Amino acid sequence: MTREDLAETLENIALLLELKGENPFKIRAYRTGAETVMQYSGDIVEKAKAGELEGIKGIGDALQQKLHELASTGKLEYWEKLRAEFPDTIFELFEIQGVGPKKVKALYENLGVDSTAALKAACEEGKVAELSGFGKKSEEKILEAIAFRETNADRFRLGDVAEPAHRILEALKSHPDCLRAEVGGSFRRGKETVHDLDFLVATKQPQAVMDFFVGLDEVKDVIAHGKTKSSVRLDNGLQCDLRAVANDEWACALMYFTGSKEHNVVIRGRANDRGYTLNEYRLAPRPGSDAKEPPSFADEKDLYDYLGLDYIAPELRENSGEIEAAESGDLPRLIELENLRGTFHNHTTASDGKNSLEEMAEAARDLGLQYLGIADHSKSSFQANGLDEKRLRAQVEDIRKLNQGYEDEGEKFRLFAGNEVDILKDGSLDFDSDLMSELDYVVASVHNAMTLSEKDMTQRLIKAIEVPEVTMLGHLTGRLLLQREPYAVNVPAIIDACAETGTWIELNCNPWRLDMDWRWWKLAKEKGVKCVINPDAHRVDNLQFLWYGIRIARKGWLTRDDVMNCLDLDDITEALSAKRERHPSK
Repeated sequence: MTREDLAETLENIALLLELKGENPFKIRAYRTGAETVMQYSGDIVEKAKAGELEGIKGIGDALQQKLHELASTGKLEYWEKLRAEFPDTIFELFEIQGVGPKKVKALYENLGVDSTAALKAACEEGKVAELSGFGKKSEEKILEAIAFRETNADRFRLGDVAEPAHRILEALKSHPDCLRAEVGGSFRRGKETVHDLDFLVATKQPQAVMDFFVGLDEVKDVIAHGKTKSSVRLDNGLQCDLRAVANDEWACALMYFTGSKEHNVVIRGRANDRGYTLNEYRLAPRPGSDAKEPPSFADEKDLYDYLGLDYIAPELRENSGEIEAAESGDLPRLIELENLRGTFHNHTTASDGKNSLEEMAEAARDLGLQYLGIADHSKSSFQANGLDEKRLRAQVEDIRKLNQGYEDEGEKFRLFAGNEVDILKDGSLDFDSDLMSELDYVVASVHNAMTLSEKDMTQRLIKAIEVPEVTMLGHLTGRLLLQREPYAVNVPAIIDACAETGTWIELNCNPWRLDMDWRWWKLAKEKGVKCVINPDAHRVDNLQFLWYGIRIARKGWLTRDDVMNCLDLDDITEALSAKRERHPSK
């Protein structure tokens, strides 16, 4: 039982209570409880087990008892009874873009819609359009969202699989018969979504490791259980495959089970040109060739070196120029997590964040960051409690006071005062230049009117980019992975505009976004456009999203010199000031 399990159960209770039309205060209590569980700084699970939740704001007596029962037994009778009133498939509906609790309630009560399949049928029959609050356009949007979900039904976001991947990997490494273990495949390459997880172990006792693997607590179903290969499915439907090889087969196996198909084809062709055959187990002289027996490879680096290549980082193995660069010695030294000194796109309780200004600052300091930028929403994002001019100026003053405190204590840490300013439909910004010039920086982002044509959306963004006070462009395409397609926009034209104005582009590393897409960063780099890795943090633990940002930045061939928030506090302070001075309009 984890913190996430506790919070998810409370949130699911709130959803079903909403479907039942229960008292909104009761519903809110469960949602507040879920938020409190996620935000609590201590070990909330152990406290719940021990019945020591009294006094924690946001968790009343009733919730204390339920959390104690859930944490100590792994079950909650109240939740089981409530869930039994609805089909299990009801939760599918909440995953459909644009279908919130109120709409699910209307669909369920009026049409008996209790699954994605039932919703699709009701839409195709025109029944949804006839419901109050929907209409023909809503019906069409729902069908589009369902089609999008169906297309991606067997894929998982990087953020959804990272925790189980690391947990299973550590379990494998702890087994006494495991010599080496790694996660391969698209996960190791840092792809934004994955189909499954590929684990690899080197061992002299493969059967023992296989037996251990299929018996892990996370395993729901065993698909196959062999001596050197096994496949299982986790509770969330994710398939995990394990291969066992001998230690002297490790280098070839890890390279084979990491590289994309295209990368591996070129590598095998390169081996063939040198008189060898290469498969997932070994590099061997091709029959009839005069190639010498190769040495035993300790690791992938040795194997790449034998093939005349510099070591290629896993994130680059997509056959997108990495092999040519490895041959010529032109591979970049990719950015590392420890290179980051701060980050800019972060929210607080002033808008739709879950932690205060002070709590966000403390979390950043605990991570060893030298600075943290605060960019709460602007006034047009009313759904996110966006700040108006008065509230923003008050927040800037609060930030200045905190910074004075850090300075008085001799601490080298600073909060930067910014704002995530909405780019309006016509390309104008939510605040005027006078107010934005009072800020340390501005993140300009689109949050509405996402159905514009590519031409209009591109012009909209370029108009915003041309405003001197705009420092960086937030989540460039507005995509939500596996949930919402990116809006239509000419990305190369945006990159050109940013190159012209010196505007930075955000790599939004919230695992639901990972936007701008890694496939565009090589072009941005070639054009001289700088990256800013931002977590779009809405709570203190979201700062951990920076790990995903590093993975995507590496996949985009970025070095520390390409990423602005690798600069230390003094240099980034100077860079923020210089950004506006460099603008062509100055």
